[in-house]
Amino acid sequence: MALNMLRLCVGCDTIEDLLAYHPDDSEPWLLHTRMSPKRADELLDGGSLYRIFKGMILCRQKILAIRTVGEHPNARCEITLDAEIIRVAPTPRRAFQGWRYFEQKDVPPDLDPSADGEIPTELARQLREAGAW
Repeated sequence: MALNMLRLCVGCDTIEDLLAYHPDDSEPWLLHTRMSPKRADELLDGGSLYRIFKGMILCRQKILAIRTVGEHPNARCEITLDAEIIRVAPTPRRAFQGWRYFEQKDVPPDLDPSADGEIPTELARQLREAGAW
């Protein structure tokens, strides 16, 4: 079973803000973190990085590779992500520092990209909090 990673998206309020940071949608994305995940093999077995925007999980990207760059005190982790951003059902999640593992049983379902219209994030948050969605 795949293991996933959960991370706050700091500096972006929406998925569109995130896309503005990486205009070339054909190239994989590189994410840099201080610590390398100890369970990297599980993340590479079909795992995704789920992103939290303003307290809501809104999207994910498939994890393609994980490697350590640099040596000793300058070592950092570089995670290669698929360029495709997959929107998921907006799900509330509290803030934390760094990243967390995210079990497959806890992930929100993907949204159908062919569905007409998109529900605004704030409305989705209110519906989830009310238990209506």
